[in-house]
Amino acid sequence: MDIPIRSQVQRRPVRRVVYAIILVAAVAGISLILRNMEPAAPLVERASVWIDTVKRGPMIRQVRGLGTLVVMPEYIRWIPAVTSGRVERKLMQPGAKVHPDTILLILSNPQLEQETLNAEWDWKAAETSYQDLRIRMESQYLNQEADAARLESEYQQARMRLAANRELAKLGLVPELNLKLEEVTAELLASRIEIERKRLQKLRESNEAQLAVQQARVAQLRAVYDLRRSQIEQLKVRAGMHGVLQIIPVEVGQQVAPGTNLARVADPTKLKAELRIPETQAKDVQIGQSALIDTRNGTIPGRVIRIDPAVQNGTVTVDAELLGELPKGARPDLSVDGTIEIERLEDVVYVGRPVQGQPGARIGLFRLSPDGREAHRIVVLLGRSSVSTIEILEGLQPGDQVILSDMSAQDAFDRIRLK
Repeated sequence: MDIPIRSQVQRRPVRRVVYAIILVAAVAGISLILRNMEPAAPLVERASVWIDTVKRGPMIRQVRGLGTLVVMPEYIRWIPAVTSGRVERKLMQPGAKVHPDTILLILSNPQLEQETLNAEWDWKAAETSYQDLRIRMESQYLNQEADAARLESEYQQARMRLAANRELAKLGLVPELNLKLEEVTAELLASRIEIERKRLQKLRESNEAQLAVQQARVAQLRAVYDLRRSQIEQLKVRAGMHGVLQIIPVEVGQQVAPGTNLARVADPTKLKAELRIPETQAKDVQIGQSALIDTRNGTIPGRVIRIDPAVQNGTVTVDAELLGELPKGARPDLSVDGTIEIERLEDVVYVGRPVQGQPGARIGLFRLSPDGREAHRIVVLLGRSSVSTIEILEGLQPGDQVILSDMSAQDAFDRIRLK
């Protein structure tokens, strides 16, 4: 009876060792399996991500920027003070519609008024002197003409006597000496007539020169008077164009100097858009490119007319001329959204622009499986970009679906599940 009991006691340690070995092997195998298994894919709500399909075809490259509507410089008029003066009255207020003859301000300048009166007197005195000189010279010229006419008459009489004496001399009725005297008298009168004619010509030229000098002085004094009178008239400050009065930076009673800006008038219908384009995108913008301006109350076609060479706060200012009819509510300083068309790509593979997608960059995107339940990370090479689309150079094919949302929270995973 002692032998069986001893055998059972001896087998118990061996069995325990076997169990321990089996347990260790099982733990090691499970650990190995777990280590070789992929980490569990995180679950992502399908409605929380932006999914787009890769396409092939034409793609329009565009850049977008915020901006404001401003009046074109050629339709803005600053009205300066032509002369010094004191602001007497303000007849219009900013915001009023004005016409070229609308009076905005009235200035006063007593000294200018006195100078205008003196200039008028000087001009009228010079005009009177000119008329007096002209009359005296005309009288002098007439006297000279009368002397010339008398000599002409004497000469004609001398010629007639000479002719008669010659006939009588042939008959022997007139001495030869008398005939010679008549010939000498006629020749002398002919010479005097020629000299008198030259004197008349010189007198006419002299009179014309003196009158021209006096007339020039009259014109000079008249110009001074007209200038003073125009300055008096310009004390009534007029708008000078159709538009809206924007600013009157002076107050009643203020003394202003020549050149001081008194008012600004602008035509609010002649607007352009000043767009602020990010400097990284502005390199492709060229003058003449088409633009579309969104005023939040309608869109207006436009055209790029100026690109600012300077960069301010990371943006470049681009001016777009408005080519269409302005929508209601369009006015200066209105905030707008502008889109500029850079170029048209005819046949490219493209997709919606990812959140972190930059032209020429390699980025990781999650591409959906055919059943749409999972998405795997792949590397994609991006090409040229637009506002909302970007060219695909490598990594995707037309028809692929990718997630374009920010997936930085899943950077540790190469696979996700969608529900």
